[in-house]
Amino acid sequence: MSSWTRWHGPAMARLWGFCWLVVGFWRAALACPTSCKCSASRIWCSDPSPGIVAFPRLEPNSADPENITEIYIANQKRLEIINEDDVEAYAGLKNLTIVDSGLKFVAHKAFLKNSNLQYINFTRNKLMSLSRKHFRHLDLSELILVGNPFTCSCDIMWIKTLQETKSSPETQDLYCLNENSKNIPLANLQIPNCGLPSANLAAPNLTVEEGKSITLSCSVAGDPVPNLYWDVGNLVSKHMNETSHTQGSLRITNISSDDSGKQISCVAENLVGEDQDSVNLTVHFAPTITFLESPTSDHHWCIPFTVKGNPKPALQWFYNGAILNESKYICTKIHVTNHTEYHGCLQLDNPTHMNNGDYKLVAKNEYGKDEKQISAHFMGWPGIDDGANPNYPDVIYEDYGTAANDIGDTTNRSNEIPSTDVADKSGREHLSVYAVVVIASVVGFCLLVMLFLLKLARHSKFGMKDFSWFGFGKVKSRQGVGPASVISNDDDSASPLHHISNGSNTPSSSEGGPDAVIIGMTKIPVIENPQYFGITNSQLKPDTWPRGSPKTA
Repeated sequence: MSSWTRWHGPAMARLWGFCWLVVGFWRAALACPTSCKCSASRIWCSDPSPGIVAFPRLEPNSADPENITEIYIANQKRLEIINEDDVEAYAGLKNLTIVDSGLKFVAHKAFLKNSNLQYINFTRNKLMSLSRKHFRHLDLSELILVGNPFTCSCDIMWIKTLQETKSSPETQDLYCLNENSKNIPLANLQIPNCGLPSANLAAPNLTVEEGKSITLSCSVAGDPVPNLYWDVGNLVSKHMNETSHTQGSLRITNISSDDSGKQISCVAENLVGEDQDSVNLTVHFAPTITFLESPTSDHHWCIPFTVKGNPKPALQWFYNGAILNESKYICTKIHVTNHTEYHGCLQLDNPTHMNNGDYKLVAKNEYGKDEKQISAHFMGWPGIDDGANPNYPDVIYEDYGTAANDIGDTTNRSNEIPSTDVADKSGREHLSVYAVVVIASVVGFCLLVMLFLLKLARHSKFGMKDFSWFGFGKVKSRQGVGPASVISNDDDSASPLHHISNGSNTPSSSEGGPDAVIIGMTKIPVIENPQYFGITNSQLKPDTWPRGSPKTA
């Protein structure tokens, strides 16, 4: 049980993975031909005994042959031919090496489906001739043919031309056998009537309007006589060609705007090589707005659009029916240009609710125009839910001096969109006004309350005792028992009535009785109450003691 626990879980998973790996290698080995070894991406056959007699192929139940990127074959004297279907299964093949073997013949279409091939090495084989048609569709970085007994003929002149035009300074030491079985350096080979062909494309003005038709003519020359064919790539428009010996024509009808910028080539090809003459097709057509969407927010707000047209169309924006004069805060930006297609956006810098509205894009050139419109909502109006989409009122905006665009200005600015910096400034001014109004209202309210309290105090029939809750203290007599001059707490300086005048400049102290306080020019009688002022018995005047209570000296 303990051993089962030890091998259960991750350890068991690793064990099973290792087993499947071993089985995979075993199956791949079973799928390999004799004298070869195979992995998931490589096949190599170098054992001369017993050797192979045909190009190696994997069994149907083996690893996917499309994953093979390299095939290496050496010392296989009985391998003489590569047929058309021998290599087609290895679609991912990049490197092919066959050295020190008996290879004599390669089929013309042997590598037709191996477009990923980059390196081919046929060193020291038995090749006597090799056509360039095997390799013309490949983008080879290296083709090594050293040590083959080539026969001196026009069929291998393309190899000499390839060496002469090769950008690499390293050249191969290649030879061929002449009629006398003598080795001649391929670089010195001269074959009469064996040269590169030429192609001449006689084309009219290839600037044509959409929907029209055009005919191209081409002539070729060379010895050996070359073949002529047309390379039109992925031309969309309907086309047909006619070829007679060294002359050919191509007619394109109902030309589509999608073909503007396409290249059309006339190609002449013979044994030695090929030549071509090419022209670019230019199609003029009216603008089309293929994409226009609601604004999106990134670093700036952007109303994205895509416009096609040739010549390049002029773009004009309208806001709520009036021309939008662009500025540094609201402007058109083209981000990507693809020949006749323009991708961009109307960029807005910090738009507010004042920028909400309908935006229309008009694209125009000499062949016509197109227009599209969207509604943009950047933020809600003040006091309205941001998710709402209110009807935008007709607001008369001032002219903020935005620059005129290419199409022209307008004198009607009744619906002109304001610059966003002006809108921000207006919003800040509104906030300042609101703050001033609120502060003024609070101060006014406080003044009214104070006036009301003063008036109530002046007309109260009960005197100041009704305002003891303001913190007024007990009444002190000027001489301890005479008329009161100051109302205070124990600390006179802390009393709010500490500085109430009782001098000669006030009304007569005889008015209002002995216990009175003077507030301003009015003397108000005061009746002391121990429950209000918290005075102890020792501080009570003798005439305020309750009846029947003992008196002290």
